[in-house]
Amino acid sequence: MHFDHAGIATDDADGLADLYTELFETHVAHEETFDGMEVVFLSLGNGYFELLEPTAEEGAIASYLDSNGPGIHHVAVATEDIDAALDNAQEMDIGLIDEEPRGGAWGHDVAFLHPSDTGGVLVEFVEH
Repeated sequence: MHFDHAGIATDDADGLADLYTELFETHVAHEETFDGMEVVFLSLGNGYFELLEPTAEEGAIASYLDSNGPGIHHVAVATEDIDAALDNAQEMDIGLIDEEPRGGAWGHDVAFLHPSDTGGVLVEFVEH
């Protein structure tokens, strides 16, 4: 496994993308509207920043912003076998938000672990 991306909740993905592309001398690698969000991936060489802006008043990112304000929402780790990664987490008694992988941004399979069992961090497994 290796670091894949940090998901950052924001109410202005385009503005934050403009700031980060200049600040980090990078570029937008991928953009899409997905699951009630505008999603912008910025390339960082060995990973990405995934900027998440809600496009609806309800949804995971809208709720996160209402409760916490902008900031890091989750950390994603890439795996070549998401089912095995979920089985391992479950064997370790880590709560699964997603017991089965689901479709995520950029066409990847994803699954989230419960932050109460991962040091307060929302962890995402992603399989490309």
